[in-house]
Amino acid sequence: MFIIGNLFIAAGNVIDILLSLYMWVIIVAALISWVNPDPYNPIVRFLHRVTEPVLSPIRRRLGVYGGIDFSPLIVILGIVFARYFIVRSLIEIGYRLKGGLS
Repeated sequence: MFIIGNLFIAAGNVIDILLSLYMWVIIVAALISWVNPDPYNPIVRFLHRVTEPVLSPIRRRLGVYGGIDFSPLIVILGIVFARYFIVRSLIEIGYRLKGGLS
């Protein structure tokens, strides 16, 4: 069972890294949106292409209040929740399958 346990631990760690990276991409995209960036800049286009599929549906449901877009905050809270709930659960299941944590 230790191989399956290691698989769960590895999957949890990889998901944690990916969620952390995506959270930083969301933060950078939100910060860049404050300065009216050049829409033809490749970095700005990449950030827009990566974040808009997630932010757009939330923005549509929430709307923009007083010129403030709360969708990045909602996504970041969702990522933090996923990191604390899903990732930690996967890692804990992995350790239990290995016979570690009781």
